[in-house]
Amino acid sequence: MEISGIISAIVIGIVIGVLGRLVVPGRQRIGILWTIVIGIVAAFIGTAIASSIGVADTKGIDWIQWLFQIALAALGVAALSKVKLRR
Repeated sequence: MEISGIISAIVIGIVIGVLGRLVVPGRQRIGILWTIVIGIVAAFIGTAIASSIGVADTKGIDWIQWLFQIALAALGVAALSKVKLRR
């Protein structure tokens, strides 16, 4: 992966994190930095999953890959919010 790919993954990860946070209902008790970190991790993992099942590279927008990434970000935001709530 080239540096431009890493930078674009980080930018996409920020967007994915924010979208994942919007999907989770209620108030999340995590900061924006945690949301960004979760989004970046979800973007990388979602891309890996999409690549493993062969839907990462399609003509046009990769909607299935985006759905994987947003779903993973929403799960991450919800899980971390629950952990923070228990403390």
